[in-house]
Amino acid sequence: LKYNIDNDTMYQTPDGLMEVRVQYVSFTKQIKNGETLTHKARIITYADQRKRKLISLLTNDMDMDPSEVIAIYRKRWEIELLFKQIKQNFPLKYFYGESANAIKIQIWVTLIANLLLMVMKKGLTRSWSFSGLATMVRITLMYYVDFYSLFNHPEKDWEARLQATSDRTPEPSLFD
Repeated sequence: LKYNIDNDTMYQTPDGLMEVRVQYVSFTKQIKNGETLTHKARIITYADQRKRKLISLLTNDMDMDPSEVIAIYRKRWEIELLFKQIKQNFPLKYFYGESANAIKIQIWVTLIANLLLMVMKKGLTRSWSFSGLATMVRITLMYYVDFYSLFNHPEKDWEARLQATSDRTPEPSLFD
């Protein structure tokens, strides 16, 4: 596989906020019968301000505006992160039903549970990882508790019990 960079240009996005480098590339590959296949693509490179690093995107769409390609890849990456989050916290190793409707229902329930956890995480003042929050909700789900007070200050009940025991006079022990 060989590649050649045909053209290299700098591009300014229409809003003027980002500088993008566009390279047109052609890939050539020899096939067994002696033919050569040539594929044309372009590499769009930009500096991501949030991650503070250069990102290069390879696309075979030669007509689309580079800022549109960057926006599409950003959205696609967010979707990939959602799938990763769901796979890590709600493992769908097997389905409870065999019909298409049962599988859809199980996937929708998983998406709704993920959305509820995201809303809950956003409403908390204390910082929790998503997986930690999902685990704690899974553990305390069948108990009647105020989730927001529990997750914002989980040590409150423990501190109240310690305070109550420290205020009492100590009970005599067997060895006193």
